[in-house]
Amino acid sequence: MASISLVLPAYNEAENIEPLVAEAVPALEANADDYEIIVVDDGSADGTAEVTRRVMETYPPVRLVQHEVNKGFGAAVFSGFTSATKDWIFYTDADRQFVLGELERFVPYMDQADLIAGYRAPRRDPFLRVFYGKGWSALCTLMFGYTVRDVDCGFKLFRREIIEELAHQIESRGATFSIEWLVRAKRAGYRFVELPVSHRPRVAGSQTGANINVITRAFRELIRFRLQLWRDRSSQ
Repeated sequence: MASISLVLPAYNEAENIEPLVAEAVPALEANADDYEIIVVDDGSADGTAEVTRRVMETYPPVRLVQHEVNKGFGAAVFSGFTSATKDWIFYTDADRQFVLGELERFVPYMDQADLIAGYRAPRRDPFLRVFYGKGWSALCTLMFGYTVRDVDCGFKLFRREIIEELAHQIESRGATFSIEWLVRAKRAGYRFVELPVSHRPRVAGSQTGANINVITRAFRELIRFRLQLWRDRSSQ
């Protein structure tokens, strides 16, 4: 079994952190020789960092990375990825909508893939959020070619070397972060495998993806990334 860093980006997820870690520990112990759990508090105002520190007393493998102010989803994920120390990174959202025990279905593919990406089957979110998510994935495929079917699915397992190689190229720090690092990893020749994962309705905390500022930043970063790829190609 490999060593795994679990990265949990969190913004106002104080109610979810403790039960999430309690679910993550047995999943990691069953599938890794060595592991760590990195909670990235992205400037939360609800005591997420304080709850994490309390959890650390019970679960020593838990580490806290803290942003003093909210920097955005991509920035939180990037901080978690670049703070990871194990051979593989397992990334999931802190909203407890995924069944972490399903990690065991991903582990057998480690020998044949560099990145194993989950897709929600089906997605248990409100209709509009599902609609926007499918539209976003379709737009990303139209602009950059196919990467994975569920771009923003928060259940991925991948080799840490992908981030080590590509971190200096990734500029997005908002919602576009996911598509940028997937596109760059695909173009770098890393091998992808996709698997369905269970998805549960959110039971605590609140979603921020529909915020107009988040949406505006996402489209601005998406256009910037598309232009950057064109510039890179023309300069070769």
